[in-house]
Amino acid sequence: MSKETSLHGVHKGLGALFTDFAGWSMPVRYASELAEHKAVREAAGLFDLSHMAEIHVLGKQAADVLDFALVGNLTGVKPGRARYTMICDASGGVLDDLVVYRLADEHYLVVANAGNAKVVADALAERVAGFDAVVDDRSETTALIAVQGPKAVEILGAVTDADLDALKYYASVPANVKGHDVLLARTGYTGEDGFELFVDADEAPAVWRILTEAGEGHGLVPAGLACRDTLRLEAGMPLYGNELTLDQSPFEAGLGRVVKFEKPGDFVGRAALEEWSKQDVPRVRVGLKGAGRRAPRHGYQLLADGKEIGEVTSGALSPTLGYPIAMAYVDRAYAEPGTELSVDIRGRIEPVEVVALPFYSRA
Repeated sequence: MSKETSLHGVHKGLGALFTDFAGWSMPVRYASELAEHKAVREAAGLFDLSHMAEIHVLGKQAADVLDFALVGNLTGVKPGRARYTMICDASGGVLDDLVVYRLADEHYLVVANAGNAKVVADALAERVAGFDAVVDDRSETTALIAVQGPKAVEILGAVTDADLDALKYYASVPANVKGHDVLLARTGYTGEDGFELFVDADEAPAVWRILTEAGEGHGLVPAGLACRDTLRLEAGMPLYGNELTLDQSPFEAGLGRVVKFEKPGDFVGRAALEEWSKQDVPRVRVGLKGAGRRAPRHGYQLLADGKEIGEVTSGALSPTLGYPIAMAYVDRAYAEPGTELSVDIRGRIEPVEVVALPFYSRA
């Protein structure tokens, strides 16, 4: 039985089509995923992300335990700011990619992917041993709503007391939305400007209605997971289970920059990651541009001179660009932008070109 977010009834009332995602019943689309994608690029979309995990780490050594548990330097994050990072196992494999918010000197919020919620919570609970800190998983009582798109500032600004102009990218601030206390963040996973609102689960339907009403006349539409996937793909953002897995290190994903060896002390996976950092990884993550209308999909083989040299991890026909795009892992020798490759699309060989990521960047 799939779990339901506190907004499930709202989505049903909007006629959403649901899918099971990481054990949650989530709206995949409401009307048209293409229309929802276009709305986020041109106006704004409203997302329910309440399936994500919200794990708080508190105490005098909260920063120290996160520096040990994660690959990033969380001590260096100032209160009110956030950082993209990862949690790895001892062999350097990625357990999950995370956004970590420092809410106060001794209080952090770790946001994990829904499919890895228990993995991350259990790992943090294990790694906190010996530190003066506690791990408090508040995922069940926290809802997460996102407003993404160029009209997000205008829409949210009409209903909150927060100074949105002062809220930087990868930052957060406590705020009030028409009488509802929220943690307001500015991170995002669509390639557009936008905000995330962490709110008590029982207050989420009211906050959703407030934002919906504020978005009237601004082109705001409810948006599902299908368009969220094409949006993040255009922005070249990795998805755990596709571009990131336990079998890969951050260096193979082209994200070695998140591993901070300069921080003091040991951290889980450090020795293995140091070895990874010294070598040229055999396969690297690249972007692919196709022709026609047939998009490469997850798991499709990439070929050069008839030889298998890589595999597609995510792919779609880009609604914004109008041609097929994909991310893939390819042998290092074929990773240079401009390299011509082929992809086997259900037995039909189609040409693709290696291109730099991201595919799309907002002005």
